[in-house]
Amino acid sequence: MRRFVLAAMLMVLSAPAIAVDPSEMLPDPKQEERAQDLGKGLRCMVCQSESIEDSNADLAKDLRIIVRERIAKGETDDQVRKFVVDRYGDYVLLKPPFKASTLILWVGPFVLLLAGIVAVFGFYRRRGTAAPAQPAPLTPEEKRRLDALLKDGQ
Repeated sequence: MRRFVLAAMLMVLSAPAIAVDPSEMLPDPKQEERAQDLGKGLRCMVCQSESIEDSNADLAKDLRIIVRERIAKGETDDQVRKFVVDRYGDYVLLKPPFKASTLILWVGPFVLLLAGIVAVFGFYRRRGTAAPAQPAPLTPEEKRRLDALLKDGQ
C-alpha cells in the first residue's frame, strides 16, 4: 500500500501543471490549440514568471477566457495579442518586442554584467598594485616599554 501511495504521489508531482479549467476550453480543437499557443506567450501579471496557461491566478483565468472569447469570435492571433498588449502593455508578453520602450529589458542585463566585470577587474587591479603600508618605526619610549615587557615575560 505504501508503494502505491508513493507512486501516485510521484506521478502527481511530476505531471506538468495545467491551470486551464476544462470549462474554459473551446469546443473546436484547432481554436483551442491557437488559444493555448497564444496563452503560452502571455505573462500572468500576478505570477509574472508564468504564462497565463500555467497560472492558477484569477487574472490569468480572466485573460484565458478573454483570449478564447476573441478567438471564438473569429479574430486572428495578431488581433487578440494586440488587444491584450493594448490593455496591459508590452510587459504582458513573455517575449517583449525589441523597440525603444523595451530597450532596457533587452540591453539592461548586458550593461549590468559589463559594469560588474569592469568593477571586479578594477578592484583586483588596484589591490594588486598597491604596496602594503609599512608600520611607523617605534619611538625610543615605545622601544623601552617593549623591552621592559619582554624582560618581565621571561
